[in-house]
Amino acid sequence: MKIIFEPARRVKELPPYLFLEIDRAKRAAREKGADIIDFGIGDPDQPTPSFVVEAFDRAVKDPSTHRYPLDSGRREFREAVAAWYLERFLVKLDPDTEILPLIGSKEGLTHLPLAFVNPGDKALVPDPAYPAYARAVGFAGGKPVAYALREELRFLPDWTELMKARHAGTKLMYFNYPNNPTGAVAGPDTFDKAVRFGKKHRILMCHDNAYSEVYFGHEKPASFLQSDGAKSVGLEFHSLSKTFNMTGWRLGFACGNADAIAALAKVKSNIDSGVFSAIQLAGADALKRTAEFTSKTNAMYVKRRNVLIAGLKSLGWNVTAPEATFYVWCRLPKGHTSSIAFSKHLLEKAAIVCTPGVGFGKFGEGYARFTLTVPEDRIKMAIERLKKVL
Repeated sequence: MKIIFEPARRVKELPPYLFLEIDRAKRAAREKGADIIDFGIGDPDQPTPSFVVEAFDRAVKDPSTHRYPLDSGRREFREAVAAWYLERFLVKLDPDTEILPLIGSKEGLTHLPLAFVNPGDKALVPDPAYPAYARAVGFAGGKPVAYALREELRFLPDWTELMKARHAGTKLMYFNYPNNPTGAVAGPDTFDKAVRFGKKHRILMCHDNAYSEVYFGHEKPASFLQSDGAKSVGLEFHSLSKTFNMTGWRLGFACGNADAIAALAKVKSNIDSGVFSAIQLAGADALKRTAEFTSKTNAMYVKRRNVLIAGLKSLGWNVTAPEATFYVWCRLPKGHTSSIAFSKHLLEKAAIVCTPGVGFGKFGEGYARFTLTVPEDRIKMAIERLKKVL
């Protein structure tokens, strides 16, 4: 007799995870012999730099790294984060109380609601946005409340609207710049308003800053913690995944408000055992060489961006070049209204994978996201295929 184990309601009510669904569709197409050009998941196609691998190789040979990591992580890594924030953002952080290593920034972003959200509490999440924010709030028993990011406001929060609204029972607010999926960049004014909003409504502000080092202009993206008073109301999350092509290594960190760091650390100490020490030591070495490495990778992404943008415009698409991130967010071409149907059409007719905008929220409908983690020659090939099917 087969025994059926019924999943918890929180699992049954989860919608399909967007990127897993895309991956299944890709695998099915490849099994049929399709030559897939993948603009879907934002996973860098270049290898982790050799200096990171070599630093890891040295660290992993040290027996002291083979034991459980401390809950607070290696001091060498926390000090490297503090030094990097001071040099990059002019933000001073206490390595002992204001920095917490994470098993990738996603882990910290999704564990945070467990530290602050009680069943029935609310959390503000952007729409469109990385799906993990809303899912994490739901797992904690909270209610995610979407706020729209609209093109006419350059995909920035409508602070006037948010300030006027009532936010009783709201514990957290997620925001993310440079932004995934839109590629939008926020300046100090946006972060100053975020601080005022958090103070007025007593809401913990959670800024996802994973893409701060993937930018294409002369002006570097800012940190939320640069705004006066930011540490009194918020946290910033960062990752080495995109900066150093380390998505598989799973290394990130949270920094900012010491009380929030302590609460998140308490949750983590009961769930995981921290980041492998050798990876933390490799990450500490990587942070010392950020500028020299990112200048090369960003130059590569600029070339790819320009090829893709020029190609899409030649097909009549209304598309704007992003200032940061390796994503191109564009309205669907004329004659297409459903982003899911459009994405299926590209996969079936041109063996091209892009991400449907509605997967990032209802305000993402009518858009599609293309990543720049594809070599130039393959981007050009994709444009030729698009000419035949659109």
